[in-house]
Amino acid sequence: MALLTYHDVLSAADRIHHLIAPTPLLTSAVVDELCGREVVVKAENLQLTGSFKARGALNAVAALSPAARGRGVIGASSGNHAQALGLAARHFGAPATVVIPDDAPRTKVQGVEALGARIVTYDRATGRRDEIVHRLAREEYLSVVPSADSHPVIAGAGTVAWEMLRERPDLTAILVPVGGGGLAAGTCLAAAHRAPAVRVIGVEPETADDTRRSLTSGRRVRIPPPVTIADGLGHTRPGDLTFEINQRHLTDIVTVPEELIAEAMAVLWRSYAAVAEPSGAVAFAGLLATADRLPPGPVGVILSGGNVDWPRYKNLLDTAMTRKDSLAHAPAAALLR
Repeated sequence: MALLTYHDVLSAADRIHHLIAPTPLLTSAVVDELCGREVVVKAENLQLTGSFKARGALNAVAALSPAARGRGVIGASSGNHAQALGLAARHFGAPATVVIPDDAPRTKVQGVEALGARIVTYDRATGRRDEIVHRLAREEYLSVVPSADSHPVIAGAGTVAWEMLRERPDLTAILVPVGGGGLAAGTCLAAAHRAPAVRVIGVEPETADDTRRSLTSGRRVRIPPPVTIADGLGHTRPGDLTFEINQRHLTDIVTVPEELIAEAMAVLWRSYAAVAEPSGAVAFAGLLATADRLPPGPVGVILSGGNVDWPRYKNLLDTAMTRKDSLAHAPAAALLR
């Protein structure tokens, strides 16, 4: 199969622009002053189903033949891709099955149920979700729509950065969360025609750094199932397609501790009135960790999703906002006081 390019992102944008919600770029004078540069936040928490995942799922299901859509689609997810696949399937009249961990946030499960998708659960620590997906696909003749490692899913995810750069062509860097790597890979493709003027920086939780380890070693590395509040980024190994793209195009990848992810959620709420789930706040945590090392000029941050249970969200924000001395570097420390 031919390598994905910037033109695949353009094709995806043309295919799904009328199916997705236009999401804004948020700004904060306080954050800009404290970071010493203009920061724009792409609010994909306001996307349909509450995350960027709707873009890739809609692009993938749209690309299937009518016969394949009629038989149904299946995918695995911690929640956001499951909701996105349910939405895409409902839009195109296709039956949907989603395989999700049995500890997925209730908010995400309710979203999947409301969209009418069939749910199959597994144990995150011991289950083999991909084996479940492929067994059901084989037995029921379903089309597999991966959460990240798929050409149309990657191209659809790339429309996030494509929109950012269309509105703000002066961005010098884009920070993007890395889980399965689809959003990062799509961002790299969307920014490829602007390289090296635009740097794409991936951000992972410290405990879920499979992509960082893989890029360092030059091959895909598997890690044990990670424990992180960023449940959507808890992958154990990068995908084939996503790793190949990210290995070629990512400028850098940084990791962030759990405490900083929670504090990024607090800053996003305080400065932008934006609700971010932990996975959605990881790229902003990367900004807090590296603001003094980014290239001069305006930078973009992708807030990838906002699906979080209220009790968990409130607890994380309460903890972050009452912490006094958890950050040791500026400007992040200034932002949180």
